[in-house]
Formats: sequence, C-alpha cells, structure tokens
Amino acid sequence: MASSPLKNSSSTASGMSNGIHQPIPRKPALSSLAHSRADIIKSEELPVPERTPSQTPAPPEDAPPSVKATSEARKQLRAKRKRMFPTVDYQERVSYFDPKSDYSNFRGFFVLFWVGLAIMVITSMLRNYKETGNLFNFKQWPLFTANVWELAPLDLLMCASTGVNLPLNMLYTNSSGWLAWNKGGRIVQSIVQSIWLWVWISYPFARDWSWTAQVFFTLHTLALFMKMHSYAFYCGHLSNTLKRLQQLDMPIGPQTPTTAAVHYPRTPIAERMQFIPDDDESSRHTNISPIVQLREDLAKELTSPSGNVTYPSNLTVENFFDYLLCPTLCYELEYPRNRSRNYLELFYKVLAVFGCIFLMTVTSEEFIIPVLDESHIRLQENEYLLDKSLIFAETVSRLLFPFMVTFLLVFLVIFEYALGAFAEITCFADRQFYSDWWNSLDWLEFSREWNIPVHNFFRRHVYSASRSANLSRPVAMSITFFISALAHELVMGCITRKFRGYGFVLLMLQMPFVMIQRLPGIRERTLLNNVMFWICMIMGLALLCALYVLV
Repeated sequence: MASSPLKNSSSTASGMSNGIHQPIPRKPALSSLAHSRADIIKSEELPVPERTPSQTPAPPEDAPPSVKATSEARKQLRAKRKRMFPTVDYQERVSYFDPKSDYSNFRGFFVLFWVGLAIMVITSMLRNYKETGNLFNFKQWPLFTANVWELAPLDLLMCASTGVNLPLNMLYTNSSGWLAWNKGGRIVQSIVQSIWLWVWISYPFARDWSWTAQVFFTLHTLALFMKMHSYAFYCGHLSNTLKRLQQLDMPIGPQTPTTAAVHYPRTPIAERMQFIPDDDESSRHTNISPIVQLREDLAKELTSPSGNVTYPSNLTVENFFDYLLCPTLCYELEYPRNRSRNYLELFYKVLAVFGCIFLMTVTSEEFIIPVLDESHIRLQENEYLLDKSLIFAETVSRLLFPFMVTFLLVFLVIFEYALGAFAEITCFADRQFYSDWWNSLDWLEFSREWNIPVHNFFRRHVYSASRSANLSRPVAMSITFFISALAHELVMGCITRKFRGYGFVLLMLQMPFVMIQRLPGIRERTLLNNVMFWICMIMGLALLCALYVLV
C-alpha cells in the first residue's frame, strides 16, 4: 500500500524531519516533553551560516566607538542569537496541515464535531418550540418502543441458545467415531449453525416487527453467529490437534500421522501475545528428532500464546460466557486483560451510547425523514421521467450531509462507546476496534480499518479458510466480499422490507473500483484517492437510502 501524506505518524520528540522543523504540541501528553520543550527548540535551531571576514570586515582602528560597538554586537548576536529587544524567531518550518507535517493531534476538531451537533440540536429545539410548542417532535418514537417487551426476552433466549456449542465441542473432543471433528463433526456443526441462523433471522419477519427492533435483533444475531462459528471451528481444530498429540503417546507405527502440525490462523491479539523464542531455544529445535519437534508443535498449538490456558480446560460455561461478553468475534484461549475496571469510564461510555442514539434520532427526524416524505409525494405527482430524475437527484443531494453525520454517529456509538463499554466490563485490554479508516485510499483498505473485529473474523474464517482449500487470492477475496455483501443486503432488507439488491451490487462494485485505484499512476495519488473515497462513501449512503425508500 502506498504511503500517504494523510497518514501522519506520531509526533517525534525532536520535532525535526529531514532538517525541517515539525509542529510541536502546545501541551505535550508527556510531562517530560513539556519540561524539556525549551531545550528541544534550542538544540534544534537551524545553524546560522558563519560569515567570512570578507563579508563582515572588522572596523578600522580609528572607527568611532559606535561603529565598533555595533560590529561587536553583530558578532555576539550571530553567536548567541539573543537580543535584549523581543524578536520573532524565524525558522524553516511546516504548518500543521502540511503534507510533510508529522503532527497528528487534532482532538480539537473532535470537540468541534460535538459542539456542532449541540448547535444543531439546540437550533432544532428552538424551531420545534416555535412551530409546535414542543421542544422535540419525535414521530419515530413509537418505533423504538414497539416490540420491546418481546425483543428483550427473545434476545436473551437467543444468547442462551448459543450455549449449544459447548456440549457439541465436548462431544467432538471425546468422540473417536464419526462425530470426531475431522470426520462428521464439522458437518454436524455446520448444519446446527445453519438451522440456528435461519430460525433467528426469520422470526422477526414472521412476527412483523418494527424495523428498529428487527435491525437490532438481526445485527445481534449475525454477531452471535460469527462468535458461534469461531468458537466451534477453532475448538474443533484444537480437538483434532489434541487427538494427534495423544496418538504420539502410543507406539509410532505406519498408521501414525506424522505430517506437520496445522497452525490455525492467528488473530492480531494472539500474535501480539505470542512468545518469541530466544536464539538458544531456536538452535535447540534444530537438533531434536522430527517426532519430538512435532509433539512440541502440537502442544504449543493447544496452549494459549501466554501459556496460561491449554485445551480442553477452556471448555467451561464460565469461559464461554466470558467470550460472549468480550468485544471480539474471534475466539482465542486467552485474551489480554486489564487488572481492574474503570467504572467512571464505563458510565461515560454507556451515557455516550444513549447520547449518540438521541442525536441520530434528531438528525433523522429533522433532516432525513421530511426530505424522503416530500420527495415521495413529488414523485407520485409527476409522470415525466426527466422530472422524476431531477427530483431523485435533488433528494440525494439533500441527504448527503445528514447521512454523513449519521454515518459518523453510527461509527462512534458502535466502535468507540458500545464496544468500549463491553471491553470495560470484561477488562478486555485490546481496544483497537478500528484504525484510521478516515485516511483510507481505497475500499479494501477501508474494509480492514473501519471494523477490525469483523475484518479479523473474515480474514481468519473466510479468506484463510478459502486459501487453505487451494483457492487463489482473487477467488478467496471475492468469496469474502460476496458473504459481506449478503449480510449488508440483509440489514437493508430489515430496514426497508425491500430486497432489491442495491446494496449488494454497490458493495460488489468495490472490487473493480479497488483494482482501478491500484493501477500504476493512480495509486501514487494519495490525496486524490482519499478524496474519491470520501465522495463515494457519502454519496453511496445517500444514494442507497433514496433507492430503497423511493424506488
């Protein structure tokens, strides 16, 4: 991936890059930087070119005292660069937004974002009070309360039903017959998961729930389905590994499998926790027999990266319940944990979740629903195709900014606050649920950085599984995008009760678009690619809404 000037690295303590002074924070995060800031600036001043005697000739002996004093002052100022009179220090520096700048702390704009939303809410409240006498006019409020008493117990029942994985995996582990994982266990698990998914996805449609309840339930169903799949298939792999290790305890014969140990694709969390052997241990491994090496490899595959948990000791109700609460979709034997919970931080994140939902409601009530209602009436009143096309284009343009705000709020409520709250509850230490997706140069990069938990799941259980089946990289990537597109189309169908395929088609079009953006001569234009990404993102959201609602 081409490096981008938009992807600013962390500010260095020196503030220098290629001899050019970088912007230095007014209030560095580290107190040591704050105390030494003056020393940093002094030590990094650009050297002043020394003037030769021909450039600054010494005054003659008979020169007036004022001339001699001025000449001596110039020499001292060139040496110390200090004056009694306040001066401006001019150096070769770059601005904060310069592409060459390494400065990356723009938290003030994050604060400005919330201030702007507060202004929007206050303005809407005053307008509603003037027109209706009420501060808020939530026409969609009944949708939030509809089906809630049926949704809550059913959601708990769905969560409990995922526990079927635990006895099934214990059965795969203890069975030596056709229910073993590498025989019929994988097929049984796939059938159970398919039936589970079909039951819980179809139930809201059969009951004709409101779109708000159905979208929440469907998203939770998909998340739990991915958790079930990861838990079952990873533990199934470990059960097969355990049986291979136990076979090595028996006398080695021609029927004993001695092929290399199969290593399950690691998640970034496991890779960061992985123990790195020293040189002595590596040299020792080169001198042992293949059977002993295989036994060690199999034993390490059954053990967590930090060495605290070994399969099958993880097959407990407590471990499975903890996994359901952890903000991750990929099962591991062990996760990094914090020592304690910050209950004040947990309170703030829960409060932020409801605050973001309130702001999304205000945005939709004030700037999205009225536009769609008005456009729907105008489209019915016009019969000419040209007039309808102009009305549709105007609708999309009016929805651009509201959907950009809604998109950012959805991102914050899910990946910053909701997942952060569950991380605080479970003391889950790895909280990198997203990366700097706002600097993405193409859709493939965005898919990796926008939703890291889902990206890790697809990379581990879809892409890597496809590659292990000897499929090429383009085919494996196409399968990954295809499954993702189906899930997005399902969510859009829950919202609008229309399965038109617009979202599926637009998401699949990302692949040829990525190929075009990565052509020589185009991929180097990082600023242009980032601009195109944002234009396509904002226009795509508004276009999808208009297509599903009005067409």
